[in-house]
Amino acid sequence: MFRRCGLTWPPMAEILRTGVAADPHADITSHDTYVEGFPHGTFQRLRETEPVAWIDETDGSGFWAVTRHADVIEASRDYNRFTASRGIRIEEMDPDELEARRSMMELDPPEHTRLRRLVQPGFTPKVVATYEEAFRRLVRVVFDRVLTEQRFDFVTEIARELPIRMLCRLLGIPEEDAGQMVAWGDQMISNADPEYTPVVIDKVDTEEYRLLPFRAPAAIDVFRYAEDIALKRRAEPKDDIITTLLTAEPDGEPLTDLEFKNFFTLLMVAGNETTRHTISYALLFLQEAPEQLELLRSDLPGMSEAATEEILRASGVTMHFRRTAAVDTELGGVPIKQGDKVVMWYTSANFDESVFTDPYRFDITRDPNPHVTFGTGRHVCLGASLARLEVRVFLEEFFSRVSSYRVGEPDRLRSNFIRGIKHLPIEIS
Repeated sequence: MFRRCGLTWPPMAEILRTGVAADPHADITSHDTYVEGFPHGTFQRLRETEPVAWIDETDGSGFWAVTRHADVIEASRDYNRFTASRGIRIEEMDPDELEARRSMMELDPPEHTRLRRLVQPGFTPKVVATYEEAFRRLVRVVFDRVLTEQRFDFVTEIARELPIRMLCRLLGIPEEDAGQMVAWGDQMISNADPEYTPVVIDKVDTEEYRLLPFRAPAAIDVFRYAEDIALKRRAEPKDDIITTLLTAEPDGEPLTDLEFKNFFTLLMVAGNETTRHTISYALLFLQEAPEQLELLRSDLPGMSEAATEEILRASGVTMHFRRTAAVDTELGGVPIKQGDKVVMWYTSANFDESVFTDPYRFDITRDPNPHVTFGTGRHVCLGASLARLEVRVFLEEFFSRVSSYRVGEPDRLRSNFIRGIKHLPIEIS
């Protein structure tokens, strides 16, 4: 795998704003754009000249691109004006399609609140803190196996392994199923990348899968797996999140089978994909800012938390979520009609010059650091505390073991939704 990735050391990997990523007129709807890096130049232009800009789509529709920090927060928090009930992705869905694929994320309060309460107690900062020792042991086991090699693919050997194995423990899924969970997750959330799926969302006809999450055939296997594990938990309840989902009764009614399967799919994908990419970006950012790496190494326990926040800000792995205008309204002084799609670009907001001083500089001492990587408002990421713990523990364990490293050019995910890294060659000593 390492040979597949190659070992080339570019003078500047795409970290914050370099080379092709500086294009001021990139097509932000195209999956291909992000293979070359996040188009910081385009989003900087939009923030400066059209912070709420109408973007045409090739199918004749379009959306409002919201790129400034304050406007993203406003749209995220005001669910009366900007509803999640019409979908959270840019794609359009017919009513039956939306209903079949609906999860907690496509609901507004109070429905969203009732479902979120089912699992929220297991993801509070206080409860997540109790997971630290278990995750630290897991990291050490993986490192004991992998760090004996000098060269390897960091993503496949480490970044993909850590979050999913922790998630399996929380869900009560056998850890030997972790590899299958990752593969299914890749096929769904990375459905625009031909490395992960033959059913590439914008290149083949996916009509037969329109009622499945992400229009992905892998969802069939995920649903079957969820059905099987539900049968086992109903017969033998355990102290895990799946049992909680199956036994809780939001508003006096248990989850339907479809609600459970969609909820399981959401947890499986969201609990793994984004954190693994954040960990990969950590090594890129720190390599390109050696003075920051030196600062981190000088006080790992003291600096790892702040470093985690800056890594989260600079990576912005989930690039956007969509809302739909529920009423005629305005945002940033721009009139918006009822029914218009409104897409909140979190990664752009994280580089808003009016909020972050020198935003293209990677600075682990940045304070305050009000990034919106996890969203904000009622839909703020349920697993934010867990993701923070995983990134922080990774930093502490990796840099306490590895004296020096060098990563090669990242192989980036083809996606306009997830800012991901598929492969990252690394050499350690």
